[in-house]
Amino acid sequence: MSIARLAWDIGGAHVKLAAFGRDGRLKAVRIAACPVWKGAEHLHEALRTLRAEFPPGIPSAATMTAELADLWPDRHAGVVGTAAILIEELAGAPLALFAGPEGFVPAEEAAAHAATIASANWYATAAVLAHLLPEGILLDIGSTTADLIPFGSGRVAARGFSDAERLASNELIYSGAVRTPVMALATEAPFGGRWVPMMAELYATSADIHRLTGDLPEAADLHPSADGGPKTAEASARRLLRMVGEDLTPSNLGAARALARHLAEAQLHRLSRALDCVASGMESEPGLLVGAGVGRFLAARLAERRAMAYLDLADVLTDDAALSSDAADCAPAVAVGLLAAALTPA
Repeated sequence: MSIARLAWDIGGAHVKLAAFGRDGRLKAVRIAACPVWKGAEHLHEALRTLRAEFPPGIPSAATMTAELADLWPDRHAGVVGTAAILIEELAGAPLALFAGPEGFVPAEEAAAHAATIASANWYATAAVLAHLLPEGILLDIGSTTADLIPFGSGRVAARGFSDAERLASNELIYSGAVRTPVMALATEAPFGGRWVPMMAELYATSADIHRLTGDLPEAADLHPSADGGPKTAEASARRLLRMVGEDLTPSNLGAARALARHLAEAQLHRLSRALDCVASGMESEPGLLVGAGVGRFLAARLAERRAMAYLDLADVLTDDAALSSDAADCAPAVAVGLLAAALTPA
């Protein structure tokens, strides 16, 4: 496999890698769980493991959200610290960092561009779409968060850029398909003919919900479950029922699935409200929703209910059917690679 460049999305929970050939085509996509909040050694290990698959001397481009991890005292320190780890682990070849509207900057200049490097991965995906499509909203639902990014007229039309600005404009929602604590989705839920308050404990996550509804992609859940137990429907039902103070019995598995359906709807409603907010700031009513991330099944459902045209990013980023789903799961890494093409001679 002849590889011309590597593109990285360095998250606080996962590291994603896209490899491109000299012909400009996507050749491989990789992902590794990486709990950065537990220590920098996890990021070192993930980078080393993924990088080892490819020959030395290949230029890299990277975007990051790992600076948000509470390993760092603040975001600026997180950008500088993450950049230092990247420089160490990817030594021996050029390394550029994506800085949103500023484009790419040398990794050694991370401190001077920290504000635009921080959490700019969403901008990369939206920038690629802005060049390919006339107008729409990108809805990238990952394991932890959802990004709702309007684009049109060849530009990213987001109202916010920093995390604080994007949270305030509903362009960043901390609701994902895997790692979101169930208690963040609803304060109460129907069970046994009553509205039962949800326990404020990390007994279950959104992965348990979508596993029980049958929507969770098989490879989406890479971190341990809330209780460290198995990732089966039965185990997910046991965890979810704890949220309403119940134990799993042979007779209430169906009730656990009904609870999961309700909570999936609660999550979808939160995303729908955010979509309303984002759409209200656009010059015209958006007719296209582009879904990305491991939770894009929720984006597809939302588009169907609103009679919006829906485009799966799997059909945009590559024409290789074997890579298309992984490319959509790891969209920012692939997008950074596409944007960085001009940095790497063919």
